[in-house]
Amino acid sequence: MQIEILGAESLGVRGLCCVVVANERKIVIDPGVALGFRRHGLLPHPIQVAASERTQKEIEVALQEATDVVISHYHGDHIPLVDANPYQLSLRRVAEYLKYPRLWLKGIAELPPSQVHRAKALVKGLDHSFIAAEGKVEGYLSFSLPVPHGKAGSRSGNVMMTRIEDARSVFVHASDIQMLNDEAIEQILAWQPNVVLASGPPIYLPSFRSEEQEKALHRTLQLAREVNTLILDHHLMRSKKGEVWLAHVSSLSGRNVICAADFAGLRRNLLEAERVLCYRKAPVPRGWHEAYAHGKVDTQSYLNCIHI
Repeated sequence: MQIEILGAESLGVRGLCCVVVANERKIVIDPGVALGFRRHGLLPHPIQVAASERTQKEIEVALQEATDVVISHYHGDHIPLVDANPYQLSLRRVAEYLKYPRLWLKGIAELPPSQVHRAKALVKGLDHSFIAAEGKVEGYLSFSLPVPHGKAGSRSGNVMMTRIEDARSVFVHASDIQMLNDEAIEQILAWQPNVVLASGPPIYLPSFRSEEQEKALHRTLQLAREVNTLILDHHLMRSKKGEVWLAHVSSLSGRNVICAADFAGLRRNLLEAERVLCYRKAPVPRGWHEAYAHGKVDTQSYLNCIHI
């Protein structure tokens, strides 16, 4: 089995996109990318925009050879969008490549109206019938029933997890569970994976209480002690505190819990967490974002600054 993570916060963008090659199939999970539209009152820095462009291209290339595409839920950092903003992956860019692979889509039951709208827009844009994959098993591919997006009862609805098995290993993609509900952890452990890629807890949020952090830590330790390779990223790595939290979990569990960049053997690139620093080190000309949205400027001069 080959696993490549294309988009995550430690790789400079918002998302949790990966490609898994197993049993002569190439499975792309959550082919979306986004940037926090405003953080600390600032629009994405052009360095972040350059990172997003790079990730979008990598997703586009992966989709051209995909045999299967999985959508865990319908947030804008996980799917190509009909109404994408300038920093997200547009459906128009990849629609042709999505007409041929098998589509394993999360169902729309009990989702907020915004996600239902995006799901329907996606299948309409592809002229594809909507078939929910939740609970289905096809050979080495399995999909969970809905589990909470973060805490149970969250207004963000629910997500679908994916299990992929080959002769040697089991991989689980657990998008946006954030270590905030027992249901997802129980399902992952029941699947007996060797490698897990999941969203860690949103410790960057001021509203994330210490009690919730303790429970998230307990759930993470449960996984870390049972899984050979635990990769936590996404919400966790939206602040530099995420790096400290990973080190703490590794110390407590006696296992090396890592982020996506670590797994890829790359330098951590937490651009979301470093947006203010980016603006300080590389000031942005007034009107740059408006000009970029209209195709009047590009990120060429910032490409060498992605690792600031």
